[in-house]
Amino acid sequence: MTRWRDGRGELTVRSVDGAGTPVRVPLEIAGSYRARTKGLLGRDSLDGALLLSPANSVHTFRMRMPIDVAYLDRRLRVVAVRTMPPGRLGLPRLRARHVIEAEAGAMEGWGLRVGVRVEVVREGA
Repeated sequence: MTRWRDGRGELTVRSVDGAGTPVRVPLEIAGSYRARTKGLLGRDSLDGALLLSPANSVHTFRMRMPIDVAYLDRRLRVVAVRTMPPGRLGLPRLRARHVIEAEAGAMEGWGLRVGVRVEVVREGA
């Protein structure tokens, strides 16, 4: 399983069939327990996305905004996508190893849906 350290990077979203131009999204990486626990708490917005790893579920208690949540398997393939309003507890996804969070509606615009494989590149790598 891929392990990331806290930091910044870029999320690349390709279409399921690989055609078309990939979408590149600014990414914050939360790999430590402390960063994963904080997540998006206390924020009013997010420029891009947040990767929580390892993770297979999230909650939106004390969040100020609805979020899109994409659950990724160990090969970074999307296994589920949900929009969650504040104050909810998401059920764990058995095959999920990582979670991407973004502002509600953003993932649809990126073409992020079940079956899509994403790439993560750390800043400075």
